[in-house]
Amino acid sequence: MLLPTRHSVTPFGGSTRTGSNATRTAGVSGSRRLRLATATAFAALAVTAMTACGSDNSQDSTPTKATTATSASAAATSAAAAPAPTAEELQATLNGFVDPAKPTTEKEKLVVGGDKRAANIDTMTKGLANYGTITFTVADIKTEGDQATGQVTITSPHGPAGPMPMTWQHSAAGWQLSDASACQILAMGMAPCQP
Repeated sequence: MLLPTRHSVTPFGGSTRTGSNATRTAGVSGSRRLRLATATAFAALAVTAMTACGSDNSQDSTPTKATTATSASAAATSAAAAPAPTAEELQATLNGFVDPAKPTTEKEKLVVGGDKRAANIDTMTKGLANYGTITFTVADIKTEGDQATGQVTITSPHGPAGPMPMTWQHSAAGWQLSDASACQILAMGMAPCQP
């Protein structure tokens, strides 16, 4: 005669079956878990050791140090060259970007790599023609080198949105909206960026 079997779940994903005379654990046994954990630890250790091993040639490290010093020097020069932006400067970039009276070719210059977003900008501009006034407030600006990040609140005829982080990059043209931040606005303007 068979007795009904009851199942219960144990921690770590096993299950226990109770029946007429015995209880057993289904899944991975204790010793098997220990072997699996040990094998996993050794595999991780082996991968770490292999990545730590490299050429013992002392000439390999010299260019790396020089490259690091050159990169650090370039970053310091760039940081010194980029004046910290004002909230008004960054807001002017955003206002120009959504101005329906401004041609697409001018808006492209407000965005890093803006020429690749010309079709999106044109679509957004056409949609904004009868939309109403959009304003931006930029706060908490943080500058690092030639990059600036600010918290942007957008106010449209439908109410405020944000604050949300947006980024700008300093170039010879001044502070330009990053491609990623431009794509945030384009998506709101029903002209989402395609990769």
